[in-house]
Amino acid sequence: MDIRCRGIRGATTVTENTREAILAGTHELLERLIGVNQILPEDIASVIFTVTPDLNAEFPAVAARELGWIDTALLCGHEMQVPGSLQRCIRILIHWNTQRPSNEIVHVYLHDARSLRPEHATITAFNAPPSAALSSES
Repeated sequence: MDIRCRGIRGATTVTENTREAILAGTHELLERLIGVNQILPEDIASVIFTVTPDLNAEFPAVAARELGWIDTALLCGHEMQVPGSLQRCIRILIHWNTQRPSNEIVHVYLHDARSLRPEHATITAFNAPPSAALSSES
């Protein structure tokens, strides 16, 4: 059994800088990443969350704790403020211990963040509601 630590990327945008919007957007993104990749919490080594400087009403890692990721190492940070960059954006990098090869990892980009990586704008990842993505991959 060849287990490697793989990186899974995802990003989304939210409409406002509120605790509710940040947590809802992060929950949606995490649920899609979990569903399409069939991730088990015990296989997650760590997660890095970043937000653009215009988001500061809540730590996005709170959403992971609410999903039960109690023993997972989580880190939040602010991104560089680059002129013209996407606003109100939450990014996630999951370090996942898996046997899956890197070409089978599904990265998820939602809402306005799809413009960041259009090649990852798949029907499975973006158009199915989170519950459908979870059930269709089980």
